Amino acid sequence: METKDFDTYSERKAFDETKEGVKGLVDAHITEIPRIFRVPQGTLSDKKPSVSASDPTIPIIDFADVHVSRERIVEKIKDAAGNWGFFQVINYGVPLNVLEEIQGGVRRFFEQDLEVKKSYFTRDAAKRFVYNSNFDLYSSSLCVGWRDSFACYMAPDPPNPEELPVVCRDAMIEHTKHMTSLGVLLFELLSEALGLSSDKLKRMDCMKGFLMICHYYPPCPQPDLTIGTNNHSDNSFLTILLQDQVGGLQIHHQDHWVDVTPIPGALVINIGDFLQLITNDKFISAEHRVLSNRNETRISVASFFSTSMLPNATVYGPIKELLSEENPPKYREITLEEYTKGYFKKGLDGTSYLSNFKL
Repeated sequence: METKDFDTYSERKAFDETKEGVKGLVDAHITEIPRIFRVPQGTLSDKKPSVSASDPTIPIIDFADVHVSRERIVEKIKDAAGNWGFFQVINYGVPLNVLEEIQGGVRRFFEQDLEVKKSYFTRDAAKRFVYNSNFDLYSSSLCVGWRDSFACYMAPDPPNPEELPVVCRDAMIEHTKHMTSLGVLLFELLSEALGLSSDKLKRMDCMKGFLMICHYYPPCPQPDLTIGTNNHSDNSFLTILLQDQVGGLQIHHQDHWVDVTPIPGALVINIGDFLQLITNDKFISAEHRVLSNRNETRISVASFFSTSMLPNATVYGPIKELLSEENPPKYREITLEEYTKGYFKKGLDGTSYLSNFKL
């Protein structure tokens, strides 16, 4: 295999030390991507979705009349969370300019003066604001993803505004406010979809942590040789994703890769590993990935409801009310910190970390 022919650690380190990320390679007008970004030959032969136009697409749920048709919407969410692990929502009440502003803020951050951007570069996940390329650069056994990212915990202990870059500060704070409000509604609907009281998941502190990760996928000169983000499932309870109109996100559904087609103004909602665990597989955390493309920069903003690496003593296991003799617990109890440490160490290597906790 190609990776054995060179010192991948040294090349990853050299790339890392530039602090310029993937965007730095693009700005240098490279025509061939470095070896560390190349997927093993033959593994991307399934890049095109293997579904035809008549096949089902990811559910789209209209929240316009959520207060009138709540039961119907709960039923749709139950079906989407149980069969797909993904759905898109429209008419959910967040002003369009809030979404446009955060996308603009992400673009401004990654395209600003390089020396200013480099001042935020770190591999220390405990820092308030973390900019780098591939959190698992040194741990993943797969190729390096063609993307740069920044991350920040906006809850439970929000940063001081001056700790955030001025080019995206206001947009991050405003976006967090709206995504948190939407999160409250989503967790209520998901609780009801489980047949539990609407505040059940919130009372379990599923909303305690809010981690924002913003991705910048520059155009790639050889998109068929690499990938934007390797396939993975999320270490969260729930993820709300704002993607632009470029496309490239795919989910793994019934042994096929299915495109999550961008819809103007829509948000993509997906179930995370922790929600699959506490619902005892009633809801599924689906594998997904992002392809790279030749012509356009793709920007996405992911809001993860999870305390992730933050200290949190709460122990999570399958919700007792969902269990019975016919439906015994399928997972052992865990803390989110224990889970996340192992998840980060493993990196995005195309395997589910949740399977390690099965009973």
